[in-house]
Amino acid sequence: MPVAEIDGLEVYYETRGSGAPLLMLAPGGFDSTIDKWLNATAWKEIDALDKLSSEFQIIAYDRRESGRSGGRVEKLSWELYARQAKGLLDFLKIDSAFVLGGCMGCSVALAFAVLFPRATRALLLHWPVGGYRWKATNRRKFAAHASFVRANGLSAVTERAKKGKGFREDSESGPWAKYIAQDAQFADAFRSQDPERYLGIVETTGRILFDRDTAPGATPEEVMGIKAPAFIVPGDDPSHGTSAAHYLRECLPNAKFWNVMPPEQHTEEVCNLIIEFCRGK
Repeated sequence: MPVAEIDGLEVYYETRGSGAPLLMLAPGGFDSTIDKWLNATAWKEIDALDKLSSEFQIIAYDRRESGRSGGRVEKLSWELYARQAKGLLDFLKIDSAFVLGGCMGCSVALAFAVLFPRATRALLLHWPVGGYRWKATNRRKFAAHASFVRANGLSAVTERAKKGKGFREDSESGPWAKYIAQDAQFADAFRSQDPERYLGIVETTGRILFDRDTAPGATPEEVMGIKAPAFIVPGDDPSHGTSAAHYLRECLPNAKFWNVMPPEQHTEEVCNLIIEFCRGK
């Protein structure tokens, strides 16, 4: 199993193909894993990893606290996620890559492009998260988790997380639920930490990640400063508000917008458009 150690955490990753590097920031919210490229709603029509690896050297990974990667209780932010992605490129000795974000991965991609402009050959933004409903839903999830901690304690969170549902399905289990369920040593450390310190981390994380009604990841001024070419594929549901995609279309100075809405979008066509967009860049 290929594993990189980045900032003290194990990161599970896979590479395929031999073309230009394509860094893939997976969809799935707080369960952002490689297999989401195969079974998430927008990607399950074909094997997108196989299709894209015919043109690129794809680099896909389980984001921290997800899947087979490690985690740590600390304040989470788009910058922290982006630095993990850059750490993986550095581990693989790759100077720059095309950056494909899906869902919440789009916000990681924006932060990546702001922090590491020389490493960003182009942004490929599929179904950017955003919109008022998305922000409100996720703030409620963090509030529900904090209320559960206050009422029941961290041992109860640990036992709830071990049921394996994860934060998306069970708000009260919290954003570290998947890693609690898979790592007994982490679970023991989680339950024994200071609850007030933990609540401060949770509430600060919720404010940082879900701070706007538009697509998060970077400020509007930072997004307008991204020089990399961008290709935007809009979503159209409460998590992937079309308004978020149009906001990025407005702010990114070198953006191409695919003016086709779900369900008329199809995975193979999306992959073909990504390949075509990146050729020659």
